[in-house]
Amino acid sequence: MSTADDLTIRATSDSLLKASAPPRKRNMAQYIRWVLLFGGGLLMVMPLAYMISTSMKWPWEVYNIGLIPEEPTLENYTYVLEDGRFFGWFINSLVIATITTLSALFFDSLVGYTLCKFKFRGRYIIFIAILSTLMIPTEMLVIPWYMMSQSLGWLDSYWGIMFPGLMTAFGVFLMKQFFETVPDDFLEAARIDGLNEFQIWWQVAMPMVRPALAALAIFIFLGNWTAFLWPLIVTTSPDLYTLPVGLSSFGDEADVAWELIMTGAAISTIPTLVFFLIFQRFIIRGVVMAGLKG
Repeated sequence: MSTADDLTIRATSDSLLKASAPPRKRNMAQYIRWVLLFGGGLLMVMPLAYMISTSMKWPWEVYNIGLIPEEPTLENYTYVLEDGRFFGWFINSLVIATITTLSALFFDSLVGYTLCKFKFRGRYIIFIAILSTLMIPTEMLVIPWYMMSQSLGWLDSYWGIMFPGLMTAFGVFLMKQFFETVPDDFLEAARIDGLNEFQIWWQVAMPMVRPALAALAIFIFLGNWTAFLWPLIVTTSPDLYTLPVGLSSFGDEADVAWELIMTGAAISTIPTLVFFLIFQRFIIRGVVMAGLKG
């Protein structure tokens, strides 16, 4: 037998040994992966479990470490739901989050489409200027927002709460990136058919970026639904409080009713869960496509 044949046989045997060994290694790697994923998922779920557990505890039991209440009760839910203030805060948050989400979807997609599909001088400078605002912390924008609201008479009003979120730099960036995937041939065909630019944007381009719109909608809705700092600063009337601001009023310097705060927080998660379940398919597709483009 020649040396070449011997090397060939050895290589073949080595490959067969490697082919037979990986299943155990793959199984072990898969087990480790599942354990890590389970541990990470458990860490993510723990705050939610603690919130629900605390909402079912009596005041004297709130500071107990155990997750399972000794004497579970729904009195906290009854108290919060029967409190007329909570329903008003819920409606305020729902109205503000819905209006800001619709406004941001409209203006962000319109600006993103313009910066992507129209060739004009200075569009890159405008795009960079919009992106540069993402580097400014929200806390630094509070004072300019407050001065603007004061000069326009928007303090302690719905407009004062909503105007910072009516258009977002992140939304412009996201929509511009997705509009780049829309073929220009479709737009040219629509122009030949006699559609104006607004109709082309609305009837042709927008339906092709629905996953991005769904992902952007959930991000903006959640951001406005959970916003605390700006609504706290701009509002003074309890009737205009949003849910995060209103729930904080359950406590004072002497005592904090954590069981009531956790109960209100648990109820406030329902709209976001419903929103996610409805648009889950589009949201996941949009996030995946955004990752692929990045």
